[in-house]
Amino acid sequence: MTRELLLLRHGKSDWNIDTDDYHRPLKNRGKRGAQRIGTWLLQHDLMPDHVITSPAERALVTAQKCCKAMHIGAKHVHRDKRIYLADPYALLTTLADCPADAKRVMLVGHNPGLELLLSYLSDEAPEIPPDGKLMPTATLARLAMPINWSDLKEGQGKLLQLTRASGLHEKFPFPAPHGKELRDRPAYYYTQSSVIPYRIVDGQVEILIISSSKNKHWVVPKGIADPGHTLQESALKEAWEEAGIEGDITSEALGSYSYAKWGATCTVTVYPMEVSRQLPEKEWEERHRGRRWVSAQEAAGVLKQAELAPMVLALEQQLAKG
Repeated sequence: MTRELLLLRHGKSDWNIDTDDYHRPLKNRGKRGAQRIGTWLLQHDLMPDHVITSPAERALVTAQKCCKAMHIGAKHVHRDKRIYLADPYALLTTLADCPADAKRVMLVGHNPGLELLLSYLSDEAPEIPPDGKLMPTATLARLAMPINWSDLKEGQGKLLQLTRASGLHEKFPFPAPHGKELRDRPAYYYTQSSVIPYRIVDGQVEILIISSSKNKHWVVPKGIADPGHTLQESALKEAWEEAGIEGDITSEALGSYSYAKWGATCTVTVYPMEVSRQLPEKEWEERHRGRRWVSAQEAAGVLKQAELAPMVLALEQQLAKG
């Protein structure tokens, strides 16, 4: 019996951002590369059952984007600080701590460590591509491995495949993984959820509205439904990140609406959320947005998405009836 090891180098990072190496983010190109690799793994039924990554920003986001595209969810990603800029021996130590029953492990990290590990484990020297780059950014190496992760020796693996994101189709199949329609983003992007945050003050319903990311419109928290999370869980996550609020959400939606984006149609399911906690302004990470508590009537009049207005007014009526 053999096992498989997937070595994934992080996507293209953004050197135009003024930050240290550890916190350097991915370029948009790097994010799409990670998603293309994830989609390719999903299409070929090669999803890992254990994922470990360097916690450096560019590697962590690569792992998360890749896993979401595989529909296994970012919560399955395990961070291991030993992978950051590690040599192959440190990476072997990391692999030795993988669960004994893990049949396919994906390790997301950096060069030169990944290339050195690939060469160390391969039973034959990997063939160098014409451009001289063995593992450029967003490249996946797939190796057949012995059964025991804890005692890997030189030459015990066999390189099965090298896959570059740059060599994969730029668009994504819909529905995933083998749909004939091609879209600008992975399939999960087009399923979204949102909350209408409310509180009752002196018997009156108030709605929390926030500014859009570019401060052009008034909106309510909304985002992509992450694979591995329910629509409600994803909506609560967006409420925390975008508005700095926590609360209770119902299982029954107020409704849904659709809008065009990324070359197709996104569908948003909307839930009422009773706010129980609001972060102080200085602790709210996205405070640049701005937020306001307003009456249901005012919210219905100023929210950018017209389909939200009847939902806000319907919520007010529901709450008035007790």
